[in-house]
Amino acid sequence: MSEVRRNVVYGMYSGLALLMDAHLPESSNGLGVVHVSGSGWSAPLDLDARPLKESGHVEIEGRPLVDAGYTLFTVNHRALPRFRFPAQIEDMQRAVRFVRHHAAEYRIDPSRIGAVGGSSGGHLVALLGVLDGEGDPTSESVIDRESARVQCVVARAAPTDFLHMPHSTSRGLLLGTDSLDSGDLDSEAHGKAVDASPAHRATADSAPMLLLHGDADDVVPFEQSVRMERALREADVPVKLIRIPGAGHGPGILRAEGQNVDYVREMVAWLDEHLGGVR
Repeated sequence: MSEVRRNVVYGMYSGLALLMDAHLPESSNGLGVVHVSGSGWSAPLDLDARPLKESGHVEIEGRPLVDAGYTLFTVNHRALPRFRFPAQIEDMQRAVRFVRHHAAEYRIDPSRIGAVGGSSGGHLVALLGVLDGEGDPTSESVIDRESARVQCVVARAAPTDFLHMPHSTSRGLLLGTDSLDSGDLDSEAHGKAVDASPAHRATADSAPMLLLHGDADDVVPFEQSVRMERALREADVPVKLIRIPGAGHGPGILRAEGQNVDYVREMVAWLDEHLGGVR
């Protein structure tokens, strides 16, 4: 049977423990995947709030990966309304560094780590895929000396371009501004939006990325994944966009009845191809 190691502390922020769960498969393929659930980048201000790392997204998006032999790390990150960008991506990068540093303990290859997420989680894993993530060799922390780069990404219904994203309360809180469509390229708001947008950060060194998106998504428009696909293609990075006809926003679109495509299998196949899993 697979094993779950709960509440692994991957970092501390001003005394606040940053936690992840490590899901160890019964038969490992030697590869690790970091997973972050969608949440609108937010969490309830409640001592008994359900941790992000234990959300229902884990069962739908993460369980098939464990069954396929991947060691899965489900991550909590600092959240709205207390913490704004870039806190969320800083935590995700710290999680990748932690996993890489402890690769021998988890019996995974530190040079082949993937990232999977949906909605706001999709946004964060897409950012992991495009940011350099270089470690700091002068850091006193051995973990922060590690690279935060991932080698493969699967992003479902991800916001990727905040300059062309419809207004939402979460977006405004995340960036600390609502005035993103002023057209002022020198404004602080414009700079924040670009920094937070994976579609504006893509380079030839970005990770191969699978994008899954319902074309009836009324929370994050399908066009957001189109923009990400275009940016990666222009950078000559392997990318595949799968349009899910008539589907909305939540992770349940991956398992909806009556579909002609096995989207979960597509996700596993992408990781197998680009991380080079050995069965």
